[in-house]
Amino acid sequence: MNQKLLKLENLLRFHTIYRQLHSLCQRRALRQWRHGFSSAYPVWTAQLCAWPWPTDVLTGAALSQYRLLVTKKEEGPWKSQLSSTKSKKVVEVWIGMTIEELARAMEKNTVSLPSGEKITFLDTPGHAAFSAMRARGAQVTDIVVLVVAADDGVMKQTVESIQHAKDAQVPIILAVNKCDKAEADPEKVKKELLAYDVVCEDYGGDVQAVPVSALTGDNLMALAEATVALAEMLELKADPNGPVEGTVIESFTDKGRGLVTTAIIQRGTLRKGSVLVAGKCWAKVRLMFDENGKTIDEAYPSMPVGITGWRDLPSAGEEILEVESEPRAREVVDWRKYEQEQEKGQEDLKIIEEKRKEHKEAHQKAREKYGHLLWKKRSILRFLERKEQIPLKPKEKRERDSNVLSVIIKGDVDGSVEAILNIIDTYDASHECELELVHFGVGDVSANDVNLAETFDGVIYGFNVNAGNVIQQSAAKKGVKIKLHKIIYRLVEDLQEELSSRLPCAVEEHPVGEASILATFSVTEGKKKVPVAGCRVQKGQLEKQKKFKLTRNGHVIWKGSLTSLKHHKDDISIVKTGMDCGLSLDEDNMEFQVGDRIVCYEEKQIQAKTSWDPGF
Repeated sequence: MNQKLLKLENLLRFHTIYRQLHSLCQRRALRQWRHGFSSAYPVWTAQLCAWPWPTDVLTGAALSQYRLLVTKKEEGPWKSQLSSTKSKKVVEVWIGMTIEELARAMEKNTVSLPSGEKITFLDTPGHAAFSAMRARGAQVTDIVVLVVAADDGVMKQTVESIQHAKDAQVPIILAVNKCDKAEADPEKVKKELLAYDVVCEDYGGDVQAVPVSALTGDNLMALAEATVALAEMLELKADPNGPVEGTVIESFTDKGRGLVTTAIIQRGTLRKGSVLVAGKCWAKVRLMFDENGKTIDEAYPSMPVGITGWRDLPSAGEEILEVESEPRAREVVDWRKYEQEQEKGQEDLKIIEEKRKEHKEAHQKAREKYGHLLWKKRSILRFLERKEQIPLKPKEKRERDSNVLSVIIKGDVDGSVEAILNIIDTYDASHECELELVHFGVGDVSANDVNLAETFDGVIYGFNVNAGNVIQQSAAKKGVKIKLHKIIYRLVEDLQEELSSRLPCAVEEHPVGEASILATFSVTEGKKKVPVAGCRVQKGQLEKQKKFKLTRNGHVIWKGSLTSLKHHKDDISIVKTGMDCGLSLDEDNMEFQVGDRIVCYEEKQIQAKTSWDPGF
C-alpha cells in the first residue's frame, strides 16, 4: 500500500509539474522556473514559490488527507514505538509529518486541511470583532474557499465572508463540509446561497461547489483540483522581479527574535538586508523564516514569511513596500507621521470649532434667559448654577468613580488586540457603568502597565500573554488585578462580570406567605379608629417582622409593615397556613376590601448584570 501511495503521489506531482511547465513555455517565462528549485530537494518535491499557481501545495494538502485514510488500514513501525513510550507522554515526530499524522500520534481526533499559499479559509467565529480579519483575508487572497456546513446551512459569518469576497472582487469556490452526516443537505445550502447572489454551476452560475468531509477526507482531492482549475483559468501569476510588495498578516513580539511580522509576499523577491516600510514603521530584514520556522534566504510571491528587524510593530493589514535605503525609509515614515499629525490637527480644529459654536449658543441662550430679570434675581440664579458646578467632595468623587471601569488590554499579536478592541467598541451600557480604555499593546504585561492600572484604578486583561512573578507581586502590592486568558470568549465573559460588579445590587422580592381578606372592621385605639382586616392564610406563613404589600385586582396599592398581628385576641409573630388572623397596617387611612390579598415577602440583594451583549 505504501508503494502504491508513493506512485500515486509521484504521478500527481509529475502531472501537475507538466501542466505548469507547458503553460510557462507558452508564456516564455522559463527563467522563473529556476527560482523555485533548491538543490537540497529532488525536482518533484521542490517548493515553486514563484509559480503562478499553488498547485503543488494544494496537491500535497490533499495527499496528506489521503495518507490519513490509508494509515487507518495499516500499522506502521512508528505506531509500535509510540506504544512503548505512551506512559511517558512522548510522541515521535519526523520530517514531513502531517497534521493528521501528529493528531493520530497524540491520540487526538483533530483533522484539518492546512490552507495553501493562495487559499484563505474565512470560516472564523461569527462575531463583528472578526470582521476586519475576514476583510483582510479577502483582500490578500486570490481565491476564497468558502466552507459551509451541510447540516447548519448559511450562517451570519458566511454571509459576511461572501460580502467581503465580493467587495474584494475575489472568486469563490464553495466547499460544502460535513457531507458524511446523515442529516447533511448540500442542495439546501446551494439554494440558500442563491439569496446572496452566489449561484453554483448546478443552477447555471460560475461558482464551483464541492461536497467534502474534513472528518473522513472525502472529495478533498476534488476540491484541490477545482482550485487549481480555477487558478489556471484566471491565469494567476506574480512578478518575482522588482521592488517587494506584500501585506502584513500579523505582528507580535518574540523573546528570542524581537519584533516579528508575518507577511504574504505579493510581488518581487524578499532577501536579507532589504529595507521595508509598512505604515509608520520600517525594518531592515535581519532574519526570515517560513511557516515551519525554518530560516530562509529568499521569499518569493505567494510565500508566507516571518520577518525580523523591525524598529516598531506595524499593524495587521498594513501594506509592505521595499525602499532603496534606510534614509529613504526614515524619510517615508517621517512623512507619513507628519501627514497623520496634520490630519489629527484638522480633526482637532473641527472639534474646537464645534465647541466654540456650542459655547456661543449657550451664551446667547443665557443672555436671553436672564436679560429680562432684575440684577438681584439674576445674581441669585447664576449663584445657584455655579453651586451645581462646584467640584465633588472626595466621598462623592469615590462614589462616582466606583461606576467607572478602566481597562488595559495586552495581546500576543496585533490581530488579537484588534479583535478585543472591536468587541469593546460595541459597549453600549455607559448609562450603567463607564468603560474606559486606558492603554493597549502587544506583548507581556509590564511594570508600566501595572503603574497605569494603579493610577487609573483599572484592570489589566491579557490574551495569550504572560505576567512574570515580579510583575504579579508588584500588582498584588498595589492592588491591581491582572486577568490572563487563552480564549477570547472567556476574556469577554470576565469583562462582563467585572462590569456587573461595579453596578449597584438589585433588590428582589421573595414571597413568604399570602393571605386573603375575608372581612373588614375597625377598632378604637384612644381617640382614633384603626381599620383591621380579618384574613386567612392561603400560602406559606405571615411573619410580622417582615415586609408586606396589599394587592387589589392584581395591582399593588400599598407596601410597608404591620402595626399588629393577632390570632383571636392574642398578639403573635407568625401565622401559618390555614389559620385566621387580624392585622392592621402602618397607614391609618388605608381602606380594606373583601377579596384583597396581603402578601408577606422578604427583600434580598442580588448582583446586577450588565445589559451589554457583545454578541457571543
